Amino acid sequence: MKTNIFTVAIFTVALSFLSVAAVAQKSEIRDAGDAVEDGNYAEAKTELQTAESMLSEANEKWTERFYLYKGQAYLGSGEKASLEDLEIAAEAFQKAQELGNEEEAVQGFEQVRNALVQSAINDQNTEDFESASDKLYYSYQLNKQDTLYLYYAAANSLNGQDYTTALEYYKDLKELGYDGSGVEYLATNVETGEEEIMSTKEQRDIMLKTGEYENPQERKIPSKKGEIAKNIALIYIQEGEDEKAIDAIKDAKAENPDNIALLQAEADVYYRMGNKEKYNELMQEMVKKNPNDPNVYYNLGVTAAELGDNEKAIEYYKQALEIDPEMTNARMNIVVAILAKERAIIDEMNGLGMSKEDNKRYEELEEERKEIYEQAVPYLEKVIESDPENENVIRTAINIYNQLGEQEKAAELKARLE
Repeated sequence: MKTNIFTVAIFTVALSFLSVAAVAQKSEIRDAGDAVEDGNYAEAKTELQTAESMLSEANEKWTERFYLYKGQAYLGSGEKASLEDLEIAAEAFQKAQELGNEEEAVQGFEQVRNALVQSAINDQNTEDFESASDKLYYSYQLNKQDTLYLYYAAANSLNGQDYTTALEYYKDLKELGYDGSGVEYLATNVETGEEEIMSTKEQRDIMLKTGEYENPQERKIPSKKGEIAKNIALIYIQEGEDEKAIDAIKDAKAENPDNIALLQAEADVYYRMGNKEKYNELMQEMVKKNPNDPNVYYNLGVTAAELGDNEKAIEYYKQALEIDPEMTNARMNIVVAILAKERAIIDEMNGLGMSKEDNKRYEELEEERKEIYEQAVPYLEKVIESDPENENVIRTAINIYNQLGEQEKAAELKARLE
């Protein structure tokens, strides 16, 4: 009999303890909800951490409220939340939904995804590409139907020069068959005069009815398959894996056979591999495909200069200028290519002795050097005319004028610098 009384006493104490714990827990969960409502997210987190240690004793209703408040507390005001907090918030909202909350939890989950995307955009604007990529990739993981976020995560990793991650994401996109084509709906903001992209045709039409927007436009978004294949190839080139790059470029060309950047990339790979014959073949193919594109000739000039063929480089740059007379970079590169001839002359001058024949040869080389300067001057003056604030170009011109004995022109440019 004594044993039974003792057992009942212990049981009664246990019930009392559970009752007190449950009341305390409900109070902390309720307080956390109040703190969230008041925007005191740090206070809400503290209350929830205390309640979590006794969560196993709560009924389903209070457990569901706990996870809902936890999601709201870690989401906070949204885009300023850290990736870690947004991950916690997403998991909490998912648990609340599993426990039967089909409205607030779903809404909270979508707010997390929106916050991830907006925060990633902010990171992009400050060139924190790694953070932007991580947030976009996590947003993609939360809903793998939204492959657009995986595409943007890959692009941010590429911009951040994280080639390993970028390659992984681009290969995933390729395997998924991601296309990315579609239609953009645009309208002009009457107040700012700027064209803005609307998320849907319906939204664009509603904004037009307000009178705040006008001039509706539709713009096709081309397929991203060629770009994805191209970026995979370019990453392999960057990493020095030329054979893989060639295979990737073949895939890219199959998707986009007229892409000049792909032809240029393929030519660069063959050049690096020492296959000059294939390199020249591809470069001429580029000219045939785009005979009126100044950038093609400009790139040909750059590559010719890298190969040490400055005469050919100058020829290509001149062809670029014939198409686009305002291409300052091409004109400046002509100056660089012309002045590159000076190096051999200076080396020979430095190697001469003091004999009569050597002195005569020195004078001949001095004249050749002046001829080089005279060839460069017209292009240099044109560059200064189009880019009058370029100090490096002005200093180069001053040095050349001094060498040519044109002190007045040198003094004029020097005064401009001062």
